Amino acid sequence: MAVMARQAASADAQALVLLLQPISAELRLASALSVASSLLWLVQAGCAAYGLAGIVTHGTNPWWPVAGFVLSGGLRALANYWSEGLLFTASTRVVVQTRADIVARETLATEGLGAGAVAALAGEKLDLLLPYITRYAPAQARVRAVPLAILAVAFWYSWAVGAVFLITGPLIPVFMALVGMAAKEASQRQMVEIGALNDLLVERLSALIDIRLLGASEAVATCFAMGADRLRAQTMAVLRVAFLSSTVLELFSAIGVAMVAVYVGFDLLGLLSFGSYGAPLSPAAGIYLLLLAPEFYQPLRDLSAAWHDKSSALAVAGELATWQAREASVLLGSGSNAARLPGPATIALRSVAVRRGERLVSYSDVLIAPGEKVALIGESGVGKTTLLRLLAGMLVPDQGCITVAGHLLTKDVADNWRARLGWMPQAPQFQSGSLLHNLTFGRTGDVTSALRLAAVEDVVAGLPHGLSTRLGETGGGLSGGQARRLTLARALFAAPDVMLADEPTADLDAATARKVVAGLMALADIGCTLIVATHDADLAARMDRVIRL
Repeated sequence: MAVMARQAASADAQALVLLLQPISAELRLASALSVASSLLWLVQAGCAAYGLAGIVTHGTNPWWPVAGFVLSGGLRALANYWSEGLLFTASTRVVVQTRADIVARETLATEGLGAGAVAALAGEKLDLLLPYITRYAPAQARVRAVPLAILAVAFWYSWAVGAVFLITGPLIPVFMALVGMAAKEASQRQMVEIGALNDLLVERLSALIDIRLLGASEAVATCFAMGADRLRAQTMAVLRVAFLSSTVLELFSAIGVAMVAVYVGFDLLGLLSFGSYGAPLSPAAGIYLLLLAPEFYQPLRDLSAAWHDKSSALAVAGELATWQAREASVLLGSGSNAARLPGPATIALRSVAVRRGERLVSYSDVLIAPGEKVALIGESGVGKTTLLRLLAGMLVPDQGCITVAGHLLTKDVADNWRARLGWMPQAPQFQSGSLLHNLTFGRTGDVTSALRLAAVEDVVAGLPHGLSTRLGETGGGLSGGQARRLTLARALFAAPDVMLADEPTADLDAATARKVVAGLMALADIGCTLIVATHDADLAARMDRVIRL
């Protein structure tokens, strides 16, 4: 288990590095500017210490220390402004580009898997990369340089102060690493819970009408409440780890600063005779070390404050890598309206194969003539639905080619080819709009005839607002057979040249199945090519040809 956890952490870290690769130059420059700004405090603190020591011991006019303090402070502010501007611009570019990539890919995806989780990833989780880039990356660079520089200066003036820094400093990263492992696990659990709750919301919203009709509102509300409680618990776990990390760091840094202050004070009072090289510390050196002590721990404090940002960013990068690695069923073409592809509706498959998970699904060479009725039969999972998607340009074959109407089915002709297709899926889908719009998509024609041929006139008449009824994406309030007959009516209205039907009679009673088959035969009577994936032996018997996969 420990090995698997380390491998997962390494994979997430690698994914984060790849994600930030386009802005690596800006990150390096911004980190260098941040380090330079922190190192300038050595100069600024020296001016302050020399000026204060001069006033206390000699009563001198500290005009030049004041000038040096102001000048170095101005340079620090300028370096910080430049660094933060670079980081903000670079982080925004990464988030915007990644979000655009997700939207572009999901827009053309033909298989919606985890829509809520993907929406959460693109909508809110990507924003968690912003604090990591703007805070953690420069803090990490400062930790590598600033404490070492201050440690060297401390040893130059007093080995005792250097020893305090050397002992207390390494304890902080050790405890941060221990707390950080818990923080990463807590962040990952929180990310998973956010995605699961969004998926649950999307699923329940799509079935809202059915939930109300079944009187399941209270059960659904209870389910949401339980999910919200789980998310609250995960969020509080993340916050507990974050507060624990800050508490541990503040404790050690406070102890370190206090020890330096006690030593410097006793040394300046002449009560200690060790810790310096021969002569006691001068007032200027003592004040200088006191001013440097908090800054020795400050980069570590900044890194601790941003440690949760790193945990969140790693969790997001890991989820993004998982999403990128997921096989995407990408639509050929743009999915827009287009003119019909000219030529006879002949379909030919040559050496076609497509990878589905770990399996390569291969198909025999097939030639389907215009107006032919073809049944695709075979065991569940053999690839019938996949073949229909390939013919519709909703999947891209990994091997071989598909020819339609004398043209290779590529992204250049896919939209034109789909203008000639009718599509009848197993799970009917509807757009947000009226039933009339879902049947016609704004085109004029004889809707009544299409409803009659699909034997769905009585269903439409029984809806609350007839053709003006809004059904929701999944046809809420309709039975599976009614929704499937409406998709058949949509195809009949469009008068397609080729009809692709996926299990059109599955899970239907005998009377409804006969009505659906009659509608399909009505399409065939007007010269439409029928390609039907089915387990229904009676339907297959009415086809001209049966292709067993």
